[in-house]
Amino acid sequence: MRFLERGRFRRPALHRRGGRVALVGALVALGAAAALAVLAMDTSAAPSNGIIGRADVRNLPDPLKDRLVELANRPNTYEPARAFSEADSPSKLFQYYLLDTKGFQPNVFTSTVEGINDGAIPTAANAANGGLPTIGSVRVVLEPKKGKPTDPNDVRAAIDVFTDISGLFVINNESGWYEAWLIHDLRVPKVAPAGSDGKAEYGTITPADAEALKAIGAGNNVSGNIFTVDGNAPKFPSADDHFPDKQSNTVAFPVSNGTFNASQQSDVHAYWEFNPGTDWTFPLYELPATGGIPGTFGAGLQYGVSSLIPGSGPAGVSNDKVAYGDNPDNPRDPDRAEGRADRRETRNRFIPSGLANEVLTDVFLRVKSFEPGVDLPQRLFDAYAQEIAKVDQNGDGVISFAEADVAGASAGLPNTRLYLPATAFNRFAVTREIDDGLLAPRFAPGQRSYVLGGHITAVDPAVDASLPQDADNR
Repeated sequence: MRFLERGRFRRPALHRRGGRVALVGALVALGAAAALAVLAMDTSAAPSNGIIGRADVRNLPDPLKDRLVELANRPNTYEPARAFSEADSPSKLFQYYLLDTKGFQPNVFTSTVEGINDGAIPTAANAANGGLPTIGSVRVVLEPKKGKPTDPNDVRAAIDVFTDISGLFVINNESGWYEAWLIHDLRVPKVAPAGSDGKAEYGTITPADAEALKAIGAGNNVSGNIFTVDGNAPKFPSADDHFPDKQSNTVAFPVSNGTFNASQQSDVHAYWEFNPGTDWTFPLYELPATGGIPGTFGAGLQYGVSSLIPGSGPAGVSNDKVAYGDNPDNPRDPDRAEGRADRRETRNRFIPSGLANEVLTDVFLRVKSFEPGVDLPQRLFDAYAQEIAKVDQNGDGVISFAEADVAGASAGLPNTRLYLPATAFNRFAVTREIDDGLLAPRFAPGQRSYVLGGHITAVDPAVDASLPQDADNR
């Protein structure tokens, strides 16, 4: 059909006289089809029901559903993220976290602190949208993919994480970002005899370790309990903490759940895939360099250690910056975690979560079987280098994706041990980050950069929690 005639737009024949009726009918039909398509995508029970009728929301536990409705009713750029299934049957919600700013010491990113940010343009949580409290929710679902485990305690399962937040300002300068973290508090492992070398076997402590741990404080540190440095009942971060003298008594480490910025209406909607390719954490030898351990900043230790060139830290292997640095012809790509072994990334700075757990077990729980008498930070540096060496097959001090393949083995043990399941992460936090060159959370292991935090709620039995169906079931 020609729409130009002698230099002018030509009206289609449909617009001429009786054709107008046909046009109106076509538009009505088109509109009805579009409306049906939108409803099919939304799968709401009815448009007036809003988010509560969506198939990924309507079966959720009431506290989580209420939080999502609250987020949807606040000023927002987008409604809470739609969770699409990536299998023929719905994804299953098996745990969630409700986030707020009440579970840690207030800081300049959550409050006004006299002499620091009073009188400055508001940038903190709890200031957006006329001062509404900053809140969020995290949905953790299992994808029942063909050939994948359907037990969330199996580290090979395919897990999706959906984070929705209201009340965070956009970060504008120095390429700053927000980062979400799944947090695991170290637990006292089972007791087993020492190996022939006198050291504890993987995932255990020796009887001598157990006896020494139980003698600390009130005797909390027995197998199965969350470890505490003072031997008393666990004290998690709380609003009445005071850095550096009043802090949590647990030992924790986080796994990044992705980075993001906020939208125009101060809302955030983030998606993350949790699997053996992402269940990795920062190199723990960075910890003394974050400024978050009491006394380290004043002593000038911040940024004293760098992991920019991958290796096993101050007590381990240092690598050549040309061979292991960020090559412009072959940039490091830590997302290249699957596929052909010779195409996966080999220059990783981070390590699997289960291996990090083993490092910290050496440092804090194997008080008799691992380097008795050696203090921090040397104890941490030594444990890191030694545990890396047990998995590192080519001696470069780096754990490649091929070396940590979940279907493989190392040190005579299956590599499934190298990963913690999603269910092991009992807390969740969001931090405000800057490009300081470290992979560790800002001021780790403290909470001085927290903007949100929350604790796990398990859902058993799991419930349907998805829309049909993702366009790319990766």
